Amino acid sequence: MPTAAGPTASKQVVIGLSNQTMAVTFPVGLAKGAQQEADKLGAKLVVLDSKGDVQKQGSDIQDLIARKVSGILIVPNSPGPAQAMVDSAAAAGIPIASVHGTVGTGPTNVPYNKLSFTINESADQLGRLEATLAKQALPSGGKVAIITGASGFLENTTWTAGFKSGLAAAGNFQIIATQPGNWTAEAGQSACQGILSAHPDVNLFYALSDDMATGCAKAAAAVKSKAKILGAGGSKSGIAGIQDGSIYGDVCFKPVDEGAKAFDTLYEQITGKAAAPNKVLSYDTPSISKANVDQCAPQW
Repeated sequence: MPTAAGPTASKQVVIGLSNQTMAVTFPVGLAKGAQQEADKLGAKLVVLDSKGDVQKQGSDIQDLIARKVSGILIVPNSPGPAQAMVDSAAAAGIPIASVHGTVGTGPTNVPYNKLSFTINESADQLGRLEATLAKQALPSGGKVAIITGASGFLENTTWTAGFKSGLAAAGNFQIIATQPGNWTAEAGQSACQGILSAHPDVNLFYALSDDMATGCAKAAAAVKSKAKILGAGGSKSGIAGIQDGSIYGDVCFKPVDEGAKAFDTLYEQITGKAAAPNKVLSYDTPSISKANVDQCAPQW
C-alpha cells in the first residue's frame, strides 16, 4: 500500500503526467490544471502524450520510471493494461495515482491497491443527476434512448446505472433503445438518426458526452423532433447547446480543477505533508439546465 514519502525540501518535486491524448480538450484541461498547481508549488510537471495508444502509454510510464520522477499521475487509456503500468511504478517505489479513469477490474468505488488514490467524476452521482434532469424535462415520463460511447468503455455501464435506476423508480419512463455514438458528434448524430427513424416518438436522448449530444440535437432538428437532449461534461459545446435551447441539460465536469487537485494531492504525499489517501476522490459536478447555465464556466 502506498505511504507518504519523506520531505524533499532539498530536491525539486518532479511529477510525470501520462495523459490519454493532448488532441482532446478534456485531457488538455487536466494537464492545464496540473501545470497551474505545479507552478504555484514550485514543482515540475512532465507531460507525456500517449496519443490514445495503450502501448505508447506503457512506454511512457517506463520512461518516467527511468527518469526517477518523484511521482506519476496516469490518465488511463484502458483499466486492464493500466494495472501493469501501475505495478511497474509501484515496484520502482514511485507513488502513482490515476486521474479521470479507473485502473484494474475491481469495484469503481475502491482504487487499485497499488495506487495512492484515484480522482474521478462520481459515476453514481452523474447517473442520478441525469435522471433528475430527465424527470424535470419530462414530468409525465416518456420514451428514452441512450447514446453510449465507444465499445469497451467502462463509462457505458457506470454512467448509465444510476440513470436507469432513477428512471425505473419514477415508474413512467421506458428505455426503448441504446446505441453507441463513439464519443463523437458525427457518430452521435448518426446513432440518433437511426433511433428517430425507428422510434419517431422518442421523447428524450441521454448522450454520455456533449459532443454526442450536439450531434443528436442536429439529428432531432433535421426531422423536427421535439425530443429533449441530455449531455454530459459541461464542455463549451454542451453549454452553448443549453444556451441556444438545442440541449436541455448537462452535468458540469471541471478538468482543470480535477488536474489541479490530483497534482496537489500527490505533491502532499511526496513531500510528507499528508499520507496517501488510498481512496477514490471526486469533486462537485452540478447539473445544469437553462435556469442555471451561468453556474458552469466551461473548462474544456
